[in-house]
Amino acid sequence: WYLGNYYYNITNKLALKAAGGAAGYPMTIATLQLGVGVLWALFLWAYPDARQLPKLTFNDWLRTLMVGFMSAGAHAGSVFALSAGAVSFGQIVKAAEPAFAALVGTMFYGAQVSAAKWLCLIPVIGGVVLASLGELDFAWAALITAAVANVFAAFKGNENKRLMETDGLKERMGGVGNQFAITMINSFIFCAVLMLITEGHKLGAFLPLVRSNKAILMNLLYSGLWFYVYNELATMTIKKTSAVTQSVANTAKRVIVIVGVAIILGESLDPIKLIGCGIGIGGVFLYSVIDDLLKKARS
Repeated sequence: WYLGNYYYNITNKLALKAAGGAAGYPMTIATLQLGVGVLWALFLWAYPDARQLPKLTFNDWLRTLMVGFMSAGAHAGSVFALSAGAVSFGQIVKAAEPAFAALVGTMFYGAQVSAAKWLCLIPVIGGVVLASLGELDFAWAALITAAVANVFAAFKGNENKRLMETDGLKERMGGVGNQFAITMINSFIFCAVLMLITEGHKLGAFLPLVRSNKAILMNLLYSGLWFYVYNELATMTIKKTSAVTQSVANTAKRVIVIVGVAIILGESLDPIKLIGCGIGIGGVFLYSVIDDLLKKARS
């Protein structure tokens, strides 16, 4: 999961940069990455004994649309953020995902979050703010779209959890792998519509650009495959964890991605940015263990 996310961020950024960054084709690249995943899912279903086909009814498929919509929003927001600013900065902002997951879970899904955990979110948010001050390539577009991606990701985690608890659906789905494949297909459909609305008028210029620049095509294919692999593994973790716990595990992964990608891509690692990152990640770690620590202290 961690390795897949690491390579996805590198190949994704290289594809976006080669295609013109935020002013280029971020929505097109985001959609085609999902398209690569769709082709891989169809291949697994078609190849003998690779993966059993799901046995969903039409109503079952309708239940999966909400997860697909939220997944599409989270993916599109993340890609826009990475096209507008440094990968490391986008990951730092997305490290605040537990705050969004806690808020969304409490307000819309009846989740219970302890007072101690709420207090742990203060350093998480404060760390992101401090890291923003130290970001040499700061861009409001990256900050806003990464935050939007966090909102969609929070809803996605809760909807995914709810979907997997639907009576009989898990058996008809045929496994977590099939669930993610269906989510990928639904996300692709939603993103394709948004792509045609936002960038459809310049798709004619994108095709010659891809043919003339192999870096776009190769990194697009690789990022699409890495995105599918690491997200399917992430989906499997939801089976045994809550949406907020998944966000915490997802945030721990960002430590490796933030530092590793920054080194590979030559992004800034300003001391203030690193301190903010450390405070935020430390807050996330404390968030994940605070309830257990308090229980042990009381006993």
